[in-house]
Parts: sequence; C-alpha cells; structure tokens
Amino acid sequence: MLEVLLLALALAADAFAASIGLGSTHKSDVNSQFMKMALLIGVYFGVAQGVMPLIGYALGSTMLGWFAEGASWVAFVILVALGIKMLYESRSVNNDETRINLSHKTLLSLAIATSLDAMGAGFTLNLLAVNAYLACLIIALTTAVLSVLGAYIGRKSGTWLGSWAEALGGLVLIAIGVNMVV
Repeated sequence: MLEVLLLALALAADAFAASIGLGSTHKSDVNSQFMKMALLIGVYFGVAQGVMPLIGYALGSTMLGWFAEGASWVAFVILVALGIKMLYESRSVNNDETRINLSHKTLLSLAIATSLDAMGAGFTLNLLAVNAYLACLIIALTTAVLSVLGAYIGRKSGTWLGSWAEALGGLVLIAIGVNMVV
C-alpha cells in the first residue's frame, strides 16, 4: 500500500504544480470566487487522475499475458521514462503569472494533459499486489486534495514551488520503477 501512496503523490505532482500556477494567476479573486475555482480544479484534476490509471490498468491487463516475463521491466521503463519527463518539465515551468480564464473547457484540457502520465503508470498496477480500483480512488483523492491545496499555495507564493513539486514527483516515479526490478 505504501507504493500506492507514493504513486499517488508522484502522479499528483503534475496537477499540484499546475494548480500552483493557476492559483498564482488568481491572487485578486475574492475568497468565495477563489474557493469555487480551487474546488473545481480539484474535481477536474482528481477525476482525470483517477480515470487515466484505470484505462492504463485495463490496457495493461489485456497486454500482460503477451509479455508476462518482461512485465516488470516494461513497468520499470514506463515509470523511469515518466519520471525523467517530469524532471525535465520541472526545469521549464512557466513563471508567467498572467491571469488565466478557467472555463470548463480549459480545466478539462489541463486535467487531461496533467493526467496522461497516469495512464502509463496505471499499467504498473497490474504488477502491484493491490486492488487497482482502490489504488485509482486513492490517486484521485490525493490529486484532488493536493490540487486544491496547490491553488491556495499558488495564490500566496506564486509559481516557483510548482517546479520543485514536479521534480520530486519525477524522482518518486523513478524510485518506484527501480524498485520493480530490484
């Protein structure tokens, strides 16, 4: 279960970083307006992060029989690649604090974009001794909570913290990947 919690935190890092950025662009919103926006961010990001691993899990279940012997190495490659991608992206976080209009279309696009890596990570759920549905629920709830928190942190601190969160998430994914083959 520790691996699921670490996976949830690592996968939530993208959404957390994006939420910090979104929160930083809405510093002047009144509290009730900001709270509504932060909750919407949490719902969109949480649902997307919970659904994408289910898709990856389903695809992984289908393909697992094809290459069962090398499955842990495939998971290793996927997680390490995602971790390296997150580390790379953490170095290029946009520090522009121009106000972003958060329509439902924008939130949906951001939620999907930040959760695509969760689909790849969902494949690895087939190799962990966990209930995949419970794992996806944990990932969704973790992401939702951290996204709301990220929006509030961004409102207070600006965007600099987001890149550190994303880098840490990348390192955790790499560690989980290495653990699968060691």
